[in-house]
Amino acid sequence: MWQFNELMHPMAEEFRISLGEGNTPLVKSKAIGPAMGLKNLYFKLENLNPSGSYKDRFAAAFIAHMKSRGQHLCIATSSGNTGAALSAYCAAAGMHCVLIIVDGAPVPKIRQMQLYGAHTIMVEGFGKNTEVTNAVFGQLDVLTQSLGIPLPVSAFVYCPEGMQGVQTIMYELMQAMDVDHVFSPAGGGGLTLALARGANIFAEKNEVQKKPSVHCVQPEGNDTIASSLRNGSQHAADIPGATTKISGLQVPNILDGNEVIMECRALGGNGYTVTDKIVFELQKKLAQQEGIFSEPAGAVALAGLAAAVDLNEVNPEDNIVCLITGSGFKDMLSVETHFGLPTIATISANEMKAAIEKIQS
Repeated sequence: MWQFNELMHPMAEEFRISLGEGNTPLVKSKAIGPAMGLKNLYFKLENLNPSGSYKDRFAAAFIAHMKSRGQHLCIATSSGNTGAALSAYCAAAGMHCVLIIVDGAPVPKIRQMQLYGAHTIMVEGFGKNTEVTNAVFGQLDVLTQSLGIPLPVSAFVYCPEGMQGVQTIMYELMQAMDVDHVFSPAGGGGLTLALARGANIFAEKNEVQKKPSVHCVQPEGNDTIASSLRNGSQHAADIPGATTKISGLQVPNILDGNEVIMECRALGGNGYTVTDKIVFELQKKLAQQEGIFSEPAGAVALAGLAAAVDLNEVNPEDNIVCLITGSGFKDMLSVETHFGLPTIATISANEMKAAIEKIQS
């Protein structure tokens, strides 16, 4: 990631921290793309970052800036991936980490944070109810300001320094190929905005004329940005509470939404809303047809592309990238709940041959 230091807020080498984040694989679709009639569909495998999601880019940049200022305590909020990333990079930097957790965040993600050494506190209604969420952020704003430390939320409105790291996803994409479309999942919109801003920065620094269209995809149960982008509105929409079951995208507040609309629209991007049902179906297809084990949020971009194909809004020849934002290991409860996988039966060695023959028949 630090190969793009000059395109970020430049950081002296002595303060840079890395666990090997970035430079993630860009893999061409073997089955799903051709089935959609697309010749050049690619998956950006952000699930292969050190803690299992693209948030490692955010954490690496953010913790480097904290180190440069001599700060040793990180207090943050998380629905899972941000907390896992921050706790990992705090551990590597020898810093303390306290995480306020979204109500209902997957237990495996919380255990990952705890194993890295973070202290975790779950607040009832946080991330589900707008009033509670605003109250939590208000209290944390006051607390972190009193301690003289930043509040690392993976959104530009709170933490532009950390989001500089997320922009490197687009730098890698544009360095690797001529991209026509990038589909991004969105909760509060930080990732999508990072991609749009990254496209503009890379194009300017490298004198590139063509920029990819960046599309915002949201679950119907957290439609704060996508419909506004599609319908021509200038403003994202606050909603009473997120009803989607897609962990990590349950963000009823606007956060970076207004900027997402403005900058994606300028790049020719559009908004797509998708059902939880289609997201889970595509999560399974990614695993069984592409060999990619994604968490549900990581299948949201692909669901948006499926909608774009149905609307004839992409061309079969276009170079299209869907972000796979996090590992399926992050949310094994989702796997257990939604896919009706067979129970694990124990048989004798003598029964094994017959069992294999039954599968083959």
